[in-house]
Amino acid sequence: MKISYIYIKKNMKWTLFKLNAFLFFKLPSAFWCGVRLKEITANSCTATVRENLINKNPFHSIYFAVLAMGAELTTGALVLQEIKNSKRSISMLVLNSKASFFKKANRTIHFTCNNVGNVSEAIQKTIATGEGQTVWLKSIGTNKQGIVVAEMDFEWSIKLKA
Repeated sequence: MKISYIYIKKNMKWTLFKLNAFLFFKLPSAFWCGVRLKEITANSCTATVRENLINKNPFHSIYFAVLAMGAELTTGALVLQEIKNSKRSISMLVLNSKASFFKKANRTIHFTCNNVGNVSEAIQKTIATGEGQTVWLKSIGTNKQGIVVAEMDFEWSIKLKA
């Protein structure tokens, strides 16, 4: 049992490395602004955004667009993971987004998305019908004390590639 746990931990670290390398090469602005993927499982994804010189606004908090990058990464990584699990050629695109901010975002903010079940259903429906589907995913950002700083919703479009 312990061997499989170690294998899973190593496999997860490798997956995180690959996704953060993807971030560096394909989304360099997010990488340089301090957005990092910290954990991805079958049911959830967590990313962090650290306050630094590049992503601060004049009010000494993290700029809202950088927060949006971290939130979008958690939802997008789950969509990518489900697409990979389906073993089909599927495209994805953000159609819409909504954000609510509740508190000043300082230091390190953790964004978590947990509603991956919606994505699985949309992908299965896309595969079965051949028609594109949309799904809303919510990412919740909390500070070190666990206080909710922001909630962001993203509408993803999922379609089979031709």
